[in-house]
Amino acid sequence: MDLFYGEGEGRDGSAAQRMAEIRAEVADTGTYTHTAAELTFGARVAWRNSNRCIGRLYWRSLRVRDRRSTRDAADIAAESVKHLTEAGGGGRIRPTITVFAPDRPGAPGPRFHNEQLIRYAGYTRPDGSVLGDPLNTGITELALRHGWRGGPGTRFDVLPLVIETQRDGIELFELPPEAVLEVELSHPRYPWFAGLGLRWHAVPVISAMDLEIGGVRYPAAPFNGWYMGTEIGARNFGDTERYDMLPVVASKMALDTSSDASLWRDRALVELNVAVLHSFARAGVKITDHHTEAKRFLTHVEREEEAGRSCPTDWSWIVPPISGSATLVFHRYYDEGDLRPNYLRRECPVTGQQHPAAHPAEDHPAPDGPQPPGGITG
Repeated sequence: MDLFYGEGEGRDGSAAQRMAEIRAEVADTGTYTHTAAELTFGARVAWRNSNRCIGRLYWRSLRVRDRRSTRDAADIAAESVKHLTEAGGGGRIRPTITVFAPDRPGAPGPRFHNEQLIRYAGYTRPDGSVLGDPLNTGITELALRHGWRGGPGTRFDVLPLVIETQRDGIELFELPPEAVLEVELSHPRYPWFAGLGLRWHAVPVISAMDLEIGGVRYPAAPFNGWYMGTEIGARNFGDTERYDMLPVVASKMALDTSSDASLWRDRALVELNVAVLHSFARAGVKITDHHTEAKRFLTHVEREEEAGRSCPTDWSWIVPPISGSATLVFHRYYDEGDLRPNYLRRECPVTGQQHPAAHPAEDHPAPDGPQPPGGITG
Protein backbone atom coordinates (compact mmCIF):
# COMPACT_ATOMS: atom_id res chain seq x y z
CA MET A 1 0.00 0.00 0.00
CA ASP A 2 2.93 2.32 0.61
CA LEU A 3 4.12 1.72 -2.94
CA PHE A 4 0.62 1.94 -4.40
CA TYR A 5 -0.16 5.29 -2.82
CA GLY A 6 3.42 6.56 -2.82
CA GLU A 7 3.70 6.16 -6.60
CA GLY A 8 0.43 7.94 -7.22
CA GLU A 9 -1.76 4.93 -8.03
CA GLY A 10 -4.10 5.24 -5.05
CA ARG A 11 -6.50 8.00 -6.07
CA ASP A 12 -9.40 7.15 -3.77
CA GLY A 13 -8.86 7.77 -0.08
CA SER A 14 -5.54 7.38 1.71
CA ALA A 15 -3.06 4.60 2.48
CA ALA A 16 -4.05 4.77 6.15
CA GLN A 17 -7.73 4.38 5.32
CA ARG A 18 -7.07 1.46 2.99
CA MET A 19 -4.82 -0.25 5.54
CA ALA A 20 -7.60 0.00 8.12
CA GLU A 21 -9.96 -1.73 5.68
CA ILE A 22 -7.39 -4.44 4.99
CA ARG A 23 -6.73 -5.09 8.68
CA ALA A 24 -10.45 -5.43 9.33
CA GLU A 25 -10.86 -7.88 6.43
CA VAL A 26 -7.85 -9.94 7.55
CA ALA A 27 -9.21 -10.09 11.09
CA ASP A 28 -12.54 -11.32 9.73
CA THR A 29 -11.43 -13.73 6.98
CA GLY A 30 -7.69 -14.35 7.38
CA THR A 31 -6.89 -12.59 4.13
CA TYR A 32 -8.01 -9.64 1.99
CA THR A 33 -9.00 -8.85 -1.58
CA HIS A 34 -7.07 -6.53 -3.86
CA THR A 35 -8.94 -3.96 -5.88
CA ALA A 36 -8.54 -4.19 -9.65
CA ALA A 37 -6.17 -1.21 -9.56
CA GLU A 38 -4.08 -2.77 -6.78
CA LEU A 39 -3.85 -6.04 -8.70
CA THR A 40 -2.72 -4.31 -11.88
CA PHE A 41 -0.13 -2.20 -10.09
CA GLY A 42 1.10 -5.19 -8.07
CA ALA A 43 1.55 -7.40 -11.13
CA ARG A 44 3.51 -4.70 -12.93
CA VAL A 45 5.74 -3.93 -9.96
CA ALA A 46 6.35 -7.66 -9.51
CA TRP A 47 7.85 -7.61 -12.99
CA ARG A 48 9.85 -4.50 -12.12
CA ASN A 49 11.27 -6.36 -9.10
CA SER A 50 12.13 -9.58 -11.00
CA ASN A 51 15.88 -9.63 -10.58
CA ARG A 52 16.49 -12.28 -13.24
CA CYS A 53 14.59 -10.58 -16.05
CA ILE A 54 16.49 -8.52 -18.61
CA GLY A 55 13.33 -7.10 -20.20
CA ARG A 56 11.98 -4.98 -17.37
CA LEU A 57 12.14 -1.71 -19.29
CA TYR A 58 8.59 -2.48 -20.41
CA TRP A 59 7.10 -3.18 -16.98
CA ARG A 60 4.48 -0.43 -17.21
CA SER A 61 3.08 -1.94 -20.43
CA LEU A 62 2.09 -5.29 -18.86
CA ARG A 63 -1.53 -6.06 -19.74
CA VAL A 64 -3.34 -7.52 -16.73
CA ARG A 65 -6.31 -9.83 -17.28
CA ASP A 66 -8.24 -10.12 -14.01
CA ARG A 67 -9.83 -13.57 -13.93
CA ARG A 68 -9.95 -14.11 -10.18
CA SER A 69 -13.56 -15.25 -10.34
CA THR A 70 -12.65 -18.08 -12.75
CA ARG A 71 -12.20 -21.23 -10.68
CA ASP A 72 -13.41 -24.16 -12.78
CA ALA A 73 -10.51 -25.96 -14.51
CA ALA A 74 -12.24 -26.00 -17.90
CA ASP A 75 -12.83 -22.25 -17.70
CA ILE A 76 -9.23 -21.68 -16.62
CA ALA A 77 -8.07 -23.66 -19.65
CA ALA A 78 -10.36 -21.61 -21.92
CA GLU A 79 -8.98 -18.36 -20.51
CA SER A 80 -5.45 -19.67 -21.01
CA VAL A 81 -6.22 -20.24 -24.68
CA LYS A 82 -7.54 -16.68 -24.90
CA HIS A 83 -4.36 -15.45 -23.23
CA LEU A 84 -2.21 -17.20 -25.83
CA THR A 85 -4.28 -15.86 -28.69
CA GLU A 86 -4.48 -12.29 -27.42
CA ALA A 87 -0.85 -12.10 -26.28
CA GLY A 88 0.37 -13.68 -29.52
CA GLY A 89 -1.41 -11.12 -31.67
CA GLY A 90 -0.50 -12.96 -34.84
CA GLY A 91 3.15 -12.24 -34.12
CA ARG A 92 2.81 -8.79 -32.54
CA ILE A 93 3.41 -10.21 -29.09
CA ARG A 94 2.25 -8.20 -26.09
CA PRO A 95 3.36 -8.70 -22.46
CA THR A 96 0.31 -10.13 -20.70
CA ILE A 97 -0.63 -11.75 -17.40
CA THR A 98 -3.85 -13.57 -16.52
CA VAL A 99 -4.48 -13.71 -12.78
CA PHE A 100 -6.72 -16.46 -11.41
CA ALA A 101 -7.99 -16.98 -7.86
CA PRO A 102 -5.52 -16.54 -4.99
CA ASP A 103 -4.81 -18.90 -2.15
CA ARG A 104 -7.16 -18.27 0.77
CA PRO A 105 -7.19 -19.88 4.23
CA GLY A 106 -8.44 -23.42 3.72
CA ALA A 107 -9.08 -22.79 0.02
CA PRO A 108 -5.99 -23.03 -2.19
CA GLY A 109 -6.24 -21.44 -5.59
CA PRO A 110 -5.86 -23.36 -8.86
CA ARG A 111 -2.43 -24.37 -10.11
CA PHE A 112 -0.77 -25.25 -13.38
CA HIS A 113 1.64 -28.19 -13.33
CA ASN A 114 3.11 -26.97 -16.64
CA GLU A 115 6.15 -24.71 -16.42
CA GLN A 116 4.79 -22.84 -19.41
CA LEU A 117 1.43 -22.96 -21.13
CA ILE A 118 3.20 -24.29 -24.22
CA ARG A 119 5.79 -27.01 -23.72
CA TYR A 120 6.95 -29.83 -25.96
CA ALA A 121 6.67 -33.38 -24.68
CA GLY A 122 9.68 -35.47 -23.76
CA TYR A 123 9.02 -39.21 -24.23
CA THR A 124 11.46 -41.48 -22.44
CA ARG A 125 12.31 -44.50 -24.60
CA PRO A 126 13.16 -47.98 -23.26
CA ASP A 127 16.88 -47.38 -23.89
CA GLY A 128 16.78 -44.19 -21.78
CA SER A 129 16.97 -41.78 -24.70
CA VAL A 130 14.33 -39.06 -25.06
CA LEU A 131 12.18 -38.13 -28.05
CA GLY A 132 11.39 -34.45 -27.78
CA ASP A 133 12.45 -32.08 -25.01
CA PRO A 134 14.31 -33.84 -22.16
CA LEU A 135 13.37 -30.96 -19.83
CA ASN A 136 9.75 -32.11 -19.93
CA THR A 137 9.95 -35.84 -19.27
CA GLY A 138 8.41 -35.41 -15.81
CA ILE A 139 5.36 -33.42 -16.89
CA THR A 140 4.96 -35.75 -19.89
CA GLU A 141 4.85 -38.80 -17.63
CA LEU A 142 2.38 -37.02 -15.33
CA ALA A 143 0.10 -36.23 -18.27
CA LEU A 144 0.29 -39.82 -19.54
CA ARG A 145 -0.59 -41.15 -16.06
CA HIS A 146 -3.68 -38.94 -16.06
CA GLY A 147 -5.00 -40.18 -19.36
CA TRP A 148 -3.16 -38.27 -22.06
CA ARG A 149 -2.58 -40.54 -25.04
CA GLY A 150 0.41 -38.61 -26.30
CA GLY A 151 0.80 -36.64 -29.46
CA PRO A 152 1.77 -37.81 -32.94
CA GLY A 153 5.20 -38.82 -31.66
CA THR A 154 7.40 -36.00 -32.96
CA ARG A 155 10.11 -33.93 -31.29
CA PHE A 156 7.61 -31.09 -30.97
CA ASP A 157 4.37 -32.55 -29.60
CA VAL A 158 2.55 -29.86 -27.61
CA LEU A 159 1.70 -31.02 -24.10
CA PRO A 160 -1.81 -30.56 -22.70
CA LEU A 161 -2.49 -28.09 -19.91
CA VAL A 162 -2.31 -29.89 -16.56
CA ILE A 163 -4.49 -27.93 -14.14
CA GLU A 164 -5.21 -28.79 -10.51
CA THR A 165 -8.09 -27.40 -8.48
CA GLN A 166 -9.11 -28.14 -4.92
CA ARG A 167 -12.49 -29.49 -6.01
CA ASP A 168 -11.57 -31.68 -8.99
CA GLY A 169 -7.88 -32.46 -8.59
CA ILE A 170 -5.80 -32.77 -11.77
CA GLU A 171 -7.46 -32.37 -15.17
CA LEU A 172 -5.97 -32.25 -18.67
CA PHE A 173 -6.89 -29.92 -21.54
CA GLU A 174 -5.48 -30.04 -25.06
CA LEU A 175 -4.44 -26.74 -26.58
CA PRO A 176 -6.14 -26.07 -29.94
CA PRO A 177 -3.61 -25.73 -32.81
CA GLU A 178 -4.73 -22.18 -33.57
CA ALA A 179 -3.61 -21.09 -30.08
CA VAL A 180 -0.04 -22.36 -30.59
CA LEU A 181 1.84 -19.90 -32.79
CA GLU A 182 5.01 -21.62 -34.00
CA VAL A 183 7.96 -20.62 -36.18
CA GLU A 184 9.77 -23.09 -38.44
CA LEU A 185 13.51 -22.44 -38.47
CA SER A 186 15.66 -21.82 -41.50
CA HIS A 187 18.98 -20.05 -42.10
CA PRO A 188 19.72 -17.09 -44.39
CA ARG A 189 22.88 -18.73 -45.82
CA TYR A 190 22.55 -22.49 -45.25
CA PRO A 191 19.71 -24.08 -47.25
CA TRP A 192 20.21 -27.39 -45.42
CA PHE A 193 19.18 -25.84 -42.11
CA ALA A 194 15.46 -26.01 -42.91
CA GLY A 195 15.87 -29.75 -43.35
CA LEU A 196 16.71 -30.14 -39.66
CA GLY A 197 12.99 -29.77 -38.98
CA LEU A 198 13.41 -27.38 -36.05
CA ARG A 199 10.58 -25.19 -34.81
CA TRP A 200 9.67 -23.27 -31.68
CA HIS A 201 6.60 -21.65 -30.22
CA ALA A 202 6.43 -17.87 -30.25
CA VAL A 203 4.77 -16.91 -26.94
CA PRO A 204 6.66 -17.92 -23.76
CA VAL A 205 3.93 -17.93 -21.09
CA ILE A 206 5.41 -18.89 -17.72
CA SER A 207 2.81 -20.64 -15.59
CA ALA A 208 4.73 -22.24 -12.71
CA MET A 209 5.44 -19.19 -10.57
CA ASP A 210 3.40 -17.57 -7.82
CA LEU A 211 2.54 -13.91 -8.06
CA GLU A 212 2.81 -12.43 -4.57
CA ILE A 213 1.32 -9.00 -3.87
CA GLY A 214 1.15 -7.69 -0.33
CA GLY A 215 1.25 -11.17 1.18
CA VAL A 216 -1.49 -12.56 -1.07
CA ARG A 217 -0.35 -15.42 -3.32
CA TYR A 218 -1.77 -16.10 -6.76
CA PRO A 219 -0.51 -19.59 -7.71
CA ALA A 220 -2.07 -19.45 -11.18
CA ALA A 221 -0.95 -16.26 -12.87
CA PRO A 222 0.57 -17.12 -16.26
CA PHE A 223 2.55 -14.27 -17.80
CA ASN A 224 4.58 -13.66 -20.93
CA GLY A 225 6.76 -11.30 -22.83
CA TRP A 226 8.49 -12.09 -26.09
CA TYR A 227 11.57 -14.19 -26.65
CA MET A 228 15.18 -13.15 -26.66
CA GLY A 229 16.79 -15.21 -29.39
CA THR A 230 19.41 -16.81 -27.16
CA GLU A 231 16.72 -18.42 -25.05
CA ILE A 232 15.81 -20.57 -28.04
CA GLY A 233 19.04 -20.81 -30.01
CA ALA A 234 21.56 -21.04 -27.16
CA ARG A 235 19.57 -22.77 -24.45
CA ASN A 236 16.64 -24.77 -25.86
CA PHE A 237 18.53 -26.06 -28.88
CA GLY A 238 22.12 -25.66 -27.69
CA ASP A 239 22.13 -27.18 -24.20
CA THR A 240 23.24 -30.80 -24.01
CA GLU A 241 20.35 -31.51 -21.61
CA ARG A 242 17.85 -30.13 -24.11
CA TYR A 243 17.77 -30.67 -27.89
CA ASP A 244 21.60 -30.80 -28.09
CA MET A 245 21.78 -29.55 -31.70
CA LEU A 246 25.36 -28.23 -31.72
CA PRO A 247 26.98 -31.47 -32.94
CA VAL A 248 24.37 -31.78 -35.69
CA VAL A 249 24.85 -28.20 -36.89
CA ALA A 250 28.64 -28.49 -36.68
CA SER A 251 28.54 -31.63 -38.81
CA LYS A 252 26.39 -29.93 -41.44
CA MET A 253 28.84 -27.00 -41.44
CA ALA A 254 31.73 -29.45 -41.88
CA LEU A 255 33.51 -28.04 -38.83
CA ASP A 256 36.47 -29.74 -37.21
CA THR A 257 34.97 -31.34 -34.10
CA SER A 258 38.08 -33.34 -33.19
CA SER A 259 39.29 -30.67 -30.77
CA ASP A 260 37.56 -28.18 -28.52
CA ALA A 261 40.26 -25.69 -29.53
CA SER A 262 38.68 -25.38 -32.97
CA LEU A 263 35.79 -23.60 -31.25
CA TRP A 264 33.32 -25.62 -33.29
CA ARG A 265 30.69 -25.32 -30.56
CA ASP A 266 30.95 -21.54 -30.57
CA ARG A 267 30.62 -21.31 -34.35
CA ALA A 268 27.67 -23.69 -34.44
CA LEU A 269 26.03 -21.84 -31.56
CA VAL A 270 26.21 -18.50 -33.35
CA GLU A 271 24.63 -19.96 -36.49
CA LEU A 272 21.83 -21.52 -34.46
CA ASN A 273 21.06 -18.09 -33.05
CA VAL A 274 21.29 -16.49 -36.48
CA ALA A 275 18.68 -18.99 -37.68
CA VAL A 276 16.31 -18.19 -34.81
CA LEU A 277 16.44 -14.43 -35.33
CA HIS A 278 16.18 -14.78 -39.10
CA SER A 279 13.22 -17.17 -38.93
CA PHE A 280 11.19 -15.13 -36.45
CA ALA A 281 11.79 -11.96 -38.47
CA ARG A 282 10.79 -13.68 -41.71
CA ALA A 283 7.61 -14.98 -40.06
CA GLY A 284 6.72 -11.54 -38.72
CA VAL A 285 6.95 -12.69 -35.10
CA LYS A 286 8.37 -10.36 -32.47
CA ILE A 287 11.73 -11.34 -30.96
CA THR A 288 14.81 -9.48 -29.72
CA ASP A 289 18.55 -10.07 -29.78
CA HIS A 290 20.76 -10.05 -26.70
CA HIS A 291 22.78 -6.96 -27.67
CA THR A 292 19.69 -4.81 -28.16
CA GLU A 293 18.08 -6.07 -24.97
CA ALA A 294 21.25 -5.45 -22.95
CA LYS A 295 21.19 -1.78 -23.98
CA ARG A 296 17.51 -1.51 -23.11
CA PHE A 297 18.10 -3.06 -19.72
CA LEU A 298 20.71 -0.45 -18.83
CA THR A 299 18.19 2.21 -19.83
CA HIS A 300 15.79 0.62 -17.35
CA VAL A 301 18.45 0.65 -14.61
CA GLU A 302 19.11 4.35 -15.24
CA ARG A 303 15.39 5.18 -15.06
CA GLU A 304 14.98 3.28 -11.82
CA GLU A 305 17.96 5.04 -10.28
CA GLU A 306 16.61 8.41 -11.41
CA ALA A 307 13.30 7.52 -9.73
CA GLY A 308 15.18 6.80 -6.50
CA ARG A 309 14.47 3.08 -6.64
CA SER A 310 16.73 0.09 -6.34
CA CYS A 311 16.91 -2.23 -9.35
CA PRO A 312 17.70 -5.68 -7.94
CA THR A 313 19.60 -7.72 -10.51
CA ASP A 314 21.08 -11.20 -10.66
CA TRP A 315 24.15 -10.72 -12.86
CA SER A 316 24.37 -14.40 -13.75
CA TRP A 317 20.91 -14.27 -15.38
CA ILE A 318 21.12 -10.83 -16.97
CA VAL A 319 24.32 -11.59 -18.87
CA PRO A 320 23.26 -13.58 -21.97
CA PRO A 321 24.44 -17.17 -22.52
CA ILE A 322 26.52 -16.23 -25.58
CA SER A 323 28.89 -13.29 -26.17
CA GLY A 324 28.50 -12.16 -22.58
CA SER A 325 31.44 -9.77 -22.49
CA ALA A 326 30.38 -8.29 -25.85
CA THR A 327 27.21 -6.95 -24.21
CA LEU A 328 27.05 -3.85 -22.05
CA VAL A 329 25.38 -5.60 -19.10
CA PHE A 330 28.51 -7.67 -18.47
CA HIS A 331 30.73 -4.78 -17.42
CA ARG A 332 29.16 -3.49 -14.23
CA TYR A 333 27.87 -4.41 -10.78
CA TYR A 334 24.22 -4.35 -9.75
CA ASP A 335 22.17 -4.02 -6.59
CA GLU A 336 21.12 -7.30 -5.07
CA GLY A 337 17.87 -7.82 -3.26
CA ASP A 338 14.57 -9.62 -3.08
CA LEU A 339 11.77 -7.08 -3.26
CA ARG A 340 8.00 -7.49 -3.17
CA PRO A 341 5.68 -7.68 -5.02
CA ASN A 342 7.39 -10.39 -7.10
CA TYR A 343 7.05 -13.62 -9.05
CA LEU A 344 8.23 -16.47 -6.85
CA ARG A 345 9.38 -19.92 -7.83
CA ARG A 346 7.62 -22.80 -6.18
CA GLU A 347 8.38 -26.48 -5.85
CA CYS A 348 7.69 -28.50 -8.97
CA PRO A 349 5.09 -31.19 -8.15
CA VAL A 350 6.80 -33.56 -10.59
CA THR A 351 10.47 -33.28 -9.57
CA GLY A 352 10.13 -31.96 -6.01
CA GLN A 353 12.58 -29.18 -6.93
CA GLN A 354 12.07 -25.51 -7.60
CA HIS A 355 10.98 -24.63 -11.10
CA PRO A 356 13.84 -22.88 -12.91
CA ALA A 357 11.74 -20.01 -14.19
CA ALA A 358 12.32 -16.71 -12.56
CA HIS A 359 11.00 -13.81 -14.51
CA PRO A 360 8.62 -12.81 -17.24
CA ALA A 361 10.82 -14.19 -19.83
CA GLU A 362 11.71 -17.69 -20.70
CA ASP A 363 14.80 -19.54 -20.10
CA HIS A 364 18.12 -18.24 -19.28
CA PRO A 365 18.27 -14.57 -19.03
CA ALA A 366 15.12 -13.70 -19.18
CA PRO A 367 11.56 -19.70 -20.73
CA ASP A 368 13.95 -21.51 -21.93
CA GLY A 369 14.79 -23.07 -19.14
CA PRO A 370 12.30 -21.13 -17.67
CA GLN A 371 13.33 -19.99 -18.34
CA PRO A 372 8.13 -16.73 -18.67
CA PRO A 373 8.57 -13.13 -18.17
CA GLY A 374 11.42 -16.05 -20.22
CA GLY A 375 10.75 -14.62 -23.17
CA ILE A 376 11.53 -11.08 -22.69
CA THR A 377 8.45 -10.04 -21.14
CA GLY A 378 10.17 -9.62 -21.01
